[in-house]
Amino acid sequence: MTGPHRAAVLGSPIAHSLSPVLHRAAYAALGLDDWSYDRFEIDEAALPGFVEGLDSSWAGLSLTMPLKRAIIPLLDEISETASSVEAVNTVVLTEDGRWVGDNTDIPGMIAALRERGVEKAESAAVLGAGATASSALAALSEICTGPVTAYVRSRERGDEMRGWGERLGVDVRIADWAEAEQALRSPLVIATTPAGATDALTESVPKDPGTLFDVLYEPWPTGLAAAWAAREGAVVGGLDLLVHQAVLQVEQMTGRTPAPLAAMRQALAAR
Repeated sequence: MTGPHRAAVLGSPIAHSLSPVLHRAAYAALGLDDWSYDRFEIDEAALPGFVEGLDSSWAGLSLTMPLKRAIIPLLDEISETASSVEAVNTVVLTEDGRWVGDNTDIPGMIAALRERGVEKAESAAVLGAGATASSALAALSEICTGPVTAYVRSRERGDEMRGWGERLGVDVRIADWAEAEQALRSPLVIATTPAGATDALTESVPKDPGTLFDVLYEPWPTGLAAAWAAREGAVVGGLDLLVHQAVLQVEQMTGRTPAPLAAMRQALAAR
């Protein structure tokens, strides 16, 4: 591909996205002066038209909510990782003109945990049952050797999580959200809930907590993350996930490996 190289993040809302900060920092560190990365406010209705209008100057796309599933029918192929959770957050244009989807959230979660020394977990707990929770289960299928307890607010959500567990080969056990304080005694807790949802659990953090992975990054720290850190538990945050999944996106879109993790993280800190 010659000429300018374009990439962008799509979603709605999108103004808050930090993806441009990360990708532009990577391009600068790699000396890719002819690369650009933008953001576009695109909802599900507008997505087909946007994709149809892309030409060969485009290298790839990052997808956020609500497009991670809506993009799939528009692609030529998706990876096994993306197929496992029916969610695509990364699209790359191949040399032969095909659009291929992948999910870097899952390996990004694994990389963020490994960076904090979490290679394996005997058991785990997941707070919440939304789209991010299914990615969490996929990540846990790689590192958790025992059962995963999902704390949910409804039977329907519980059935969904149990279904994802069967699909991913994870022993998922369902518990009611009212019992969520019990989750905090797990060696690994992944919180996938919206802002404020876990605030009521801050007083229940045990004296010697394990590892908390709270996927939020704004506001940060969450009440739960702050209470966890105060008890000297290990905390992995949403920015850790954001940078690690973006590293993988940059590598796929540019073909340059390794992506400049340190420069990308520095750009986040300086934003």
